[in-house]
Amino acid sequence: MLKVINALLNFIYYYPLFMAYLWIMGAVYYYHKWEGRGKRSFEDVPNLPSHPLVSIIVPCYNEGENIKETIDYLFKLKYPNYEVIVINDGSTDNTRKILDEMLNKYQSLRIVHLASNQGKPMGLRVGSLVSRGEYLICIDGDTVLDPYAVTWIMWHFINYPRVAAVTGNPRIRTRSTLLGKIQVGEFSAIIGMIKRAQRIYGRIFTVSGVVAGFRKSALQRVGYWSLDMITEDIETSWKLQLDHWDIRYEPNALCWMLAPETLKGLWIQRLRWAQGGFQVFFKHLRDFFSWRKRRMWPIFFEYAISAFWSYSMATVIVLWVLGQIVRMPSYLHVSAVFPPGWAGVILAITCLLQFAVSLFIDGRYEKRFGKFYYWMIWYPLVYWVINVATIVVGVPRALIRKRGKRAIWKSPDRGVR
Repeated sequence: MLKVINALLNFIYYYPLFMAYLWIMGAVYYYHKWEGRGKRSFEDVPNLPSHPLVSIIVPCYNEGENIKETIDYLFKLKYPNYEVIVINDGSTDNTRKILDEMLNKYQSLRIVHLASNQGKPMGLRVGSLVSRGEYLICIDGDTVLDPYAVTWIMWHFINYPRVAAVTGNPRIRTRSTLLGKIQVGEFSAIIGMIKRAQRIYGRIFTVSGVVAGFRKSALQRVGYWSLDMITEDIETSWKLQLDHWDIRYEPNALCWMLAPETLKGLWIQRLRWAQGGFQVFFKHLRDFFSWRKRRMWPIFFEYAISAFWSYSMATVIVLWVLGQIVRMPSYLHVSAVFPPGWAGVILAITCLLQFAVSLFIDGRYEKRFGKFYYWMIWYPLVYWVINVATIVVGVPRALIRKRGKRAIWKSPDRGVR
């Protein structure tokens, strides 16, 4: 038993260390290949050979405080051929009234009011069915889209016919609290770095639900968005890639989003991500045994191992807490949750190195980004604990969730502004 505990401690230490350097190497290579000096840059907007019609779909629920700003920015896009379709999914606040008033301001705006809350996947489906364009860009109702984001996304669709989806680069607007400041760094140092690395290694775990472009014909092949998936972005990404389509990450396609700034709001958000992710994992588990779908194996492996790491971490934490209360047998004694001495120092240095590399890569997309570097020292304490807890709770919830149950909207924490 002592060997098992030691093995768990070693795994808890070496796994994040290994993954951190794997992500760093992948992101650096991505930067060298596509973002470095002389490559495509944020200031150098691509010159497209044509401008096909793009349908921008905005599903929303109870977004009365945000939807006006979102739409105003959509009509400032620097792309000459697009339509805006807003799907009001049975909102119970003043969203409907605001949308109807905006019809007087923007004659080309199209609005669909659903009678009751049908869920974001249904809203996206409705939007795609009434759209006139072959290319869809889907954003959330609290999102501010950069004027050139559509152009950057369309560059991939026009030049690469096997590209089914392009995920953009969300940035955090709410940053008045510690949680908000940490998320500014997380979305670049963790999420942005992982997407760059996954793009190099072959498959992307998921497009960003807050901003993503899709080829409608590819969506039609895989049955559009599944109505029972609480993380429709993950499931659609997996379906497209299992159908041998390509997904790209475009860091120049910026958008600005609102994020939770309370522990309760963060917990609800991350629990939904964890439960929804493993709901998708279990649904497609049999695809793991298909040789034709072997390019998705790294995603399957990494996700399964991350769950095992979380449960291992939870086990060690429980043993350590019990050891502080009662006398534990020597083979169950855990002296420290995190590696002591030089091992802990190496892990901390690696964490800071990861953030420093991301600061270098992502600095071009946001002014004064460096001031958030200091706040990232709190990331392991706040987010590792929350992520471990949400996975431990989310996996069984994904297993017992009834298949076919509609995934409906719930108003999230939008942060402090």
